[in-house]
Amino acid sequence: MDDRTLETQFTEPELTRLRRTAALGDPVAVPELASPRARRRLAETEVLITSWGCPRLDRDVLDAAPYLRAVLHAAGSVRSHITDAVFDRGVRVTTAADANAEPVVHFTLAAVLWAFKKAPFLAADARRFRDDWSYLDGRGELSGADRTVVVVGFSRIGSRLVRVLRRLGLARVLVVDPVADPADIVAAGAEPVTLAEALPQADVLSLHAPALPETRHLIGAAELAALPRDAVLVNTARGSLIDTAALEAACSAGLHAILDVTDPEPLPADSPLYTLPNVMITPHIAGSLGSETRRMTASALTELERYAAGLPPLAPVTRRTLEVQA
Repeated sequence: MDDRTLETQFTEPELTRLRRTAALGDPVAVPELASPRARRRLAETEVLITSWGCPRLDRDVLDAAPYLRAVLHAAGSVRSHITDAVFDRGVRVTTAADANAEPVVHFTLAAVLWAFKKAPFLAADARRFRDDWSYLDGRGELSGADRTVVVVGFSRIGSRLVRVLRRLGLARVLVVDPVADPADIVAAGAEPVTLAEALPQADVLSLHAPALPETRHLIGAAELAALPRDAVLVNTARGSLIDTAALEAACSAGLHAILDVTDPEPLPADSPLYTLPNVMITPHIAGSLGSETRRMTASALTELERYAAGLPPLAPVTRRTLEVQA
């Protein structure tokens, strides 16, 4: 992992817990795996704990790590560094994505609740209109009851969001996910539907699908046009799920959007999305930051302790699951 991530995720309590289970060499951590120093450590390494900034574990790296048996990721997606070569060699791979899901669910829930009341957009209006509250009538329904939320992706985050919304009892929830078991969606209190069925019913459309070739531009011009006039689009997943050009056109025409991720990221300085009062953009902050990241460290250390004790992993990643995971 890179040095900044190491400093944030491994404070003294985490290092103390690590030392209780593992024999640590020198250096304890490296930001790259190509230097002679890193290769000397790889030559004797049984377990790698990785996080943001880890380079790809290709055949060249694995050839330098003949004793490697486990890669325990102290973050969410392993897509950027886990290769087929890792699975080919039977190396155990785990992820702390469940721990990372929690702050994203919290952020998304807040976004959905704000979206019901159009709060971010009314705040932008207030800066322009000041003491003239006539702008209250320009954002459509401002109710937090009896709304319909469409969740695209019954993923770690999407499924948690569904359950939280149902517990609050504020919304009817429709779920779009062609690979999820419809029975699981119903058990969570939602209704399984197709995207075409869901879009015209959405007061809020919240995206939680992984970034895969099949999901690129899942939401394009036709899908955005199918949304009700006063709907709010929330994206805390991946920017590539939306066709940015189509989104810029739709928002310029009045669509409301709360975007924590974009494509590209960040957007070009001349994107109209920056200046529209019906768009709220945040700089990819929904996921774990600061002290939140140490929950992911704890998850990885639990996986390390289970590995040392000969127990199965709690959150394994396999070649098959990686095909449909973020």
